[in-house]
Amino acid sequence: MAIFDRYPAQNQPRWSAAQPAADQAIFDLGLRSHMLRVYNFMTLGLGVTGLVALAVAATPALSALIFGTPLKWVVMLAPLVFIFVLSWRFERLSSSKLQMLFWVFCGLMGLSMASVFLVFTGASVARVFFITAAMFAATSLYGYTTKKDLSKMGSFMVMGMIGIVIASLVNIFLASSALQFAISVIGVIVFTGLTAWDTQRIRAEYSEHYGHEANTKLAVMGALSLYLNFINLFQMLLHLMGNREE
Repeated sequence: MAIFDRYPAQNQPRWSAAQPAADQAIFDLGLRSHMLRVYNFMTLGLGVTGLVALAVAATPALSALIFGTPLKWVVMLAPLVFIFVLSWRFERLSSSKLQMLFWVFCGLMGLSMASVFLVFTGASVARVFFITAAMFAATSLYGYTTKKDLSKMGSFMVMGMIGIVIASLVNIFLASSALQFAISVIGVIVFTGLTAWDTQRIRAEYSEHYGHEANTKLAVMGALSLYLNFINLFQMLLHLMGNREE
């Protein structure tokens, strides 16, 4: 099931383009540092998720406990609870607490993602991961460098994401392979588009007038959005291209 996150961006200071050249240079330097921090958080988050998933998949007793009992529903739903907490209360949380919740969330996602290693072959998981990484990098780079306003596309992609979530919930009960195929194809398009839009949005939200605390919190929330896009894109591609264990 696709997991998503959109957090409100209203009431946040914006950088004004009408600034002296010296200030613009300082802003550009700060922006590059900020984006690097976002990608670092995201990459480390993916690393935590991957390590936890591998550890669970490599421990038969733990895998059976999680996926062979009703505990699997807790594992599936717990990340959603964390998303809502992070999205709706991030402004009230301190930077350190927000980071702690982010790492815990990535660990919980690892518990859920362990099923990937139980269903698909290791070789296909690795292959799809690198394909996802290449697609994500190219799309995020486009979102960072393009001068085109992607806000309209982003709104459309958010609507598509909501449709995917609803369809995924329905398919839990239907278990339709045809519906899963349609969800995966549309999901690849939607989460690719969201990656470009989120990257542009993260860049636009940055401002040197934020203090250190706010910049760190913005970096964590930006990393969360990109992390979720990556995870969902990976899952969609895996359903389309992955080889299942026999």
